[in-house]
Amino acid sequence: MTASEIEKCRNRLEQFLADLLAVLGRSERRHWSSVYVRGLLLDGERKSIEPMAARLPEGNVQALQQLMGQSPWPWAPVWEGLARRMTEELAPDPVWVIDDTGFPKQGRHSVGVERQYSGTLGKTANCQVAVSLHQVVAEESTILGWRLYLPESWIRDAARRTEAGIPEEVEFRTKWQLALELIDEVRAWGLRGGVVLGDAGYGEVTEFRDGLEARQLPYAVGVPSTLGVWTHPPRADKLNARGRGRPPSVYHYGNQRPASVREVAEKARGWKQVRWREGTKGWLSSRFYACRVQPSHGFNEGQPPHKEVWLLIEWPRGEKEPTKYFLCDLPAHYPLRRLVRIAKSRWKVEQDYQQLKEELGLDHYEGRSWMGWHHHVTLVMLAHAFLTLEKMCSKKNFWVDPATDAP
Repeated sequence: MTASEIEKCRNRLEQFLADLLAVLGRSERRHWSSVYVRGLLLDGERKSIEPMAARLPEGNVQALQQLMGQSPWPWAPVWEGLARRMTEELAPDPVWVIDDTGFPKQGRHSVGVERQYSGTLGKTANCQVAVSLHQVVAEESTILGWRLYLPESWIRDAARRTEAGIPEEVEFRTKWQLALELIDEVRAWGLRGGVVLGDAGYGEVTEFRDGLEARQLPYAVGVPSTLGVWTHPPRADKLNARGRGRPPSVYHYGNQRPASVREVAEKARGWKQVRWREGTKGWLSSRFYACRVQPSHGFNEGQPPHKEVWLLIEWPRGEKEPTKYFLCDLPAHYPLRRLVRIAKSRWKVEQDYQQLKEELGLDHYEGRSWMGWHHHVTLVMLAHAFLTLEKMCSKKNFWVDPATDAP
């Protein structure tokens, strides 16, 4: 946004921030947090502290550095307040989308930095990786929270932990475990999401899907082509197990073997062309097939058959093989078109990441501490949410700029 554009919506921005930053307590924290958010919104190639301070009339490098890296203000209450506010503003029936993104970094001292694979970068690189939870409705979305992924090398390194200020209670968590923690945190606020979406990096993990089912959360997640399923209910004989420490019973499947979802696709008949969303160049459409299956994980260990879920496969015309596979824990009566539209609702998150990084400097923070990183992403969340509300405001006059003397 240009300086003149920010001035035009200054009253709305100040009211928006005043409500959400009240939990910070001290007036100087609220003031400099507002200044920081305006710096994120203001046009400029780099959104680290020094360049932002130079562009802001009241910019003060020392004050902003103290706010981000030294002032111990809590970020979780800000996330909760923002989630409640945006849930009220956005349309009903949201989906929750789990994803992760990489933050390229130099050196090894910024919290969580390691040579690791980043799907965002498409390669192994020196970077931070964070898991995020998004609430998506129609064409709008908001970020509900973040979890910074800490590789095991960081968890074991006491010196680096101390230097970065990582709390003692923080232990190693895989990305899918961090995703479930995020979901639990948001549910503890009393928010009720819809279907949980995630790519194959999450969907291929049996424990992640089991975790969603244990929480009674429906899902539509990507899976790899090698994932095994039963296309017909398997015959599983329940046998008593013997031996110390073994389960009381195991299931025997005999000579039965599951099929990979790729094999299911090759034998499938009745593919249908489905369109799911209007894009900038017209309707998006592709060929899909769906059937009810039972995931076969655990059959080698004698576990019972899994319940039925949908297997949704995308195989565009002209392609040599399918491009996407999804497992969808959704009602059996759902039509194909509805399954497709739900599974394809992740697209907005990629736009979120692009805007968060290119416009709002999500990956520009140069501080090294655990607290500073969380403070930065929190204020980026506020800036992103305000832009979302401004976009909605331009579509329909659902709120007005308050008078300068409004309470």
